Amino acid sequence: MKYLITIILGFLLLGVVPVYAQDIPQQFEGFDLEGYDDNGEKSWDVKGDTADIAGDTIVISNVDANQYREDDVNLKARTGILNKASGDIYLKEDVVITSETGSRLTTDSLDWKKGDDLVTTDDIVTLTDNGITATGTGLRASPGLQTAEMKRDVTVKVNTESENKDGKIVTITCDGPLEIDQMNNIAVLRENVVAVQSDTMLKADRMEVYFDGESQKIKELICIGNVVVTRGDNQTFSARAVYDAVTQKVTLSGRPKMIFVTEGEGSLSSSVKE
Repeated sequence: MKYLITIILGFLLLGVVPVYAQDIPQQFEGFDLEGYDDNGEKSWDVKGDTADIAGDTIVISNVDANQYREDDVNLKARTGILNKASGDIYLKEDVVITSETGSRLTTDSLDWKKGDDLVTTDDIVTLTDNGITATGTGLRASPGLQTAEMKRDVTVKVNTESENKDGKIVTITCDGPLEIDQMNNIAVLRENVVAVQSDTMLKADRMEVYFDGESQKIKELICIGNVVVTRGDNQTFSARAVYDAVTQKVTLSGRPKMIFVTEGEGSLSSSVKE
């Protein structure tokens, strides 16, 4: 990767680009850093209102950065700290990533490693995209958010209808992690997964959520390990469950056991099917 660095100053003395001593801090109005690939095409840029240059770092205010690839992405933050040697940037305060496809991520701080095509944070993050909102603690993702992993304490809310109706919201929680693969329209949740919609609750060790590529609505849920489906007073236990969002039917396998209320208070019936 070849980099072209341009610092735009509020004024240039006699048109001369000065050379700065490493130990003397310098502050300038206006900052523009650009990177180009081997074909001479711009691959990224970083802009800011002011730049404090000292040693190996540049502290930038009101960062506005872009990455230009198959799907462009914009990153903004109140403050950015650029490592001149590696080109990596640490962003903090009101950090927002917006992808060309409409995905949006917000957090308090973020490490952008351009060479590794990676963004990471240990803070709480919120990711929104086409009626889907995911919140969790800790993140490892591609800058364009095509692939992302939330580490722990995850909550996902999915609107299964175009209208914002409470009864059509599916809320899924897990201890983590949550892995999102937008290219394949799948999200995988692990550890103590619980999905709730209206009066139905579904629990499992692992849950795979498949989305329709166009509408981004849930197409299918596959639950694996210690599956419990609770609907009203009735419960079903199995090793695996598949929920079809179109037909709203659940198919159980792995020695399912059903416990349901028949009639009268406390009257229960159960059955086991191989």
